[in-house]
Amino acid sequence: GTWLRGDGNARVRIAPCGDKICATNLWIGDTSNGEEVGDRLVMTLSRQGEGKFEGTAFDTKRGRSYTIIINSTGNQMSTRGCILGRLLCRNVTWTAAR
Repeated sequence: GTWLRGDGNARVRIAPCGDKICATNLWIGDTSNGEEVGDRLVMTLSRQGEGKFEGTAFDTKRGRSYTIIINSTGNQMSTRGCILGRLLCRNVTWTAAR
């Protein structure tokens, strides 16, 4: 589906792409941090319980891989992406777009 980032700066479509899941930017409000429409994360995820997924995400633009944890309940989702053996992480909240 389509999700709105908690800071209001992104609208992202999450959908299958081959045997993986892709998160593709549909809209970016402030591009000063280098984010653009069309940027994509390619994720390999496994279900860890009801509404919880863990795996890896590859940023095709920057050539970086992250570990990722996704928790989803109804129209709310949180993501935690980490690099450097989970030493540097970023949490992001999302709301399903209507």
